[in-house]
Amino acid sequence: MAEYTVNARGLQCPGPLVALFNQSKVASPGDIIKIEVTDQGFKKDVQAWCKKTGNELTELKEENSCIFATIVKK
Repeated sequence: MAEYTVNARGLQCPGPLVALFNQSKVASPGDIIKIEVTDQGFKKDVQAWCKKTGNELTELKEENSCIFATIVKK
């Protein structure tokens, strides 16, 4: 199991989701992807993306205008 961190701060839609998608393509099932984003629309986008792709969103939090999401690749 590997863990990846994606820094998508400063990117606007669809940039953060594209960065997450690209990382998920190289990840194996069970791998953890952590992403940091400043685009507020990402909160809804990542939830919808995980539901659509079957990946598991295990954490979604916001601190100091930055959104942190943790996804387990399925």
